[in-house]
Amino acid sequence: MKYAILGGSFDPVHKGHLNMALAALPLGYDRIILVPAYQSPFKAPDQGETAEIRLLMLLSAISGDRRFTVDACEVNRKGVSYTIDTLDSIIERYQPDGKPALILGDDHASSFLQWRDAERITQNADIIIASRRSSAQDAYPYPCTFLGNTIMDISSCSVRDLIRGGGAWEALVPDGARKIIKERGLYGALQIQGQLQGQREDAYTAAKSCDKSAFIRYVEDTARGMMNPYRFIHSRNVALHSADLAVRYGIDPDRAYIAGITHDLCKEFGIDEMTEYALKDGDALSALERKKPSLLHGRAAAMLIQEKFGIQDAGIIEAVRFHTSGKEGMRAIAKIVYTTDKIEAARTTVDPRLRRLAFSNESGTVTLDILFSTVLHATVEWLLKHGFVVSDETLKMFSGRT
Repeated sequence: MKYAILGGSFDPVHKGHLNMALAALPLGYDRIILVPAYQSPFKAPDQGETAEIRLLMLLSAISGDRRFTVDACEVNRKGVSYTIDTLDSIIERYQPDGKPALILGDDHASSFLQWRDAERITQNADIIIASRRSSAQDAYPYPCTFLGNTIMDISSCSVRDLIRGGGAWEALVPDGARKIIKERGLYGALQIQGQLQGQREDAYTAAKSCDKSAFIRYVEDTARGMMNPYRFIHSRNVALHSADLAVRYGIDPDRAYIAGITHDLCKEFGIDEMTEYALKDGDALSALERKKPSLLHGRAAAMLIQEKFGIQDAGIIEAVRFHTSGKEGMRAIAKIVYTTDKIEAARTTVDPRLRRLAFSNESGTVTLDILFSTVLHATVEWLLKHGFVVSDETLKMFSGRT
């Protein structure tokens, strides 16, 4: 997978951001990583919304669009982040094929060599200069490619000013982010939550009846509303990686994406509600589930997606139910979701070799069974080493593959 990276405050994200990012895809990149800053080194702090709200708007803006992913490494790091640190982190966690690209606006291009470790950035990333102020292709004293994108005369500052001043701003912001701004009354916008709820219900009716992509967006939007942004980033990464692996192994990527985006749907439920949903499958609680009821979130989500979305696909239901423990004889889609849940790019302390095995195009000849077995083995070894109790079903699989 070849990635291009676009960082910024995204306060709020606007159509200029997304159009500029999408213009990089024809240069040979598969996916754009959007990296919101916790605090931009170029701007004074506390000018707009909190990092968590900006993350939520960004995630809302790309709903259902697999060309984008959001990485919260700078938000998690807090304070001012430096591009070299973000680049190092992304290369380690995503294991890209070849150098990632760094999309740089022409408003910052002239000062780039003053950035921390600018020379090392040019060694480890391809620099793409995007037009924000001018279409002129000035000469810069470092290797770079000009994006040649159409300039959109939009800035986050101008969008905030339009909202606060009662101006025409709605067409400048992606649909999902626009709804968040209205629902929460951000930047002084008039709050109209009731109207938007009706729009969501209409969207579900339309999506369920005829449009698979609209249905997937509805499921994703619902999942996002049930999780904090950090949990949702994990779920969306699992969905993206699962869809990628599904393509590799000849499985419907839409099914894998739905399973990935919903696997942690009940993770933030209270224990009583989680248990209530889990028991709807008719099975008793195991001794381990009684001891650690949070393990029920997969069972609960497997029941909830049937009830809430009408999903009856046995492969999706199995993948959601057993994404934590696994089980003998799982279908391919369940093996994929189990695997990506353990190694997705937002997780820390994952062995880079596992990610290379899963994400690199060079690993395209690795069978799904080998990939699943390798990740299972590494996961169980880590759990046992750190004193965690492992389910009998997981140990059974582990013993059969050692």
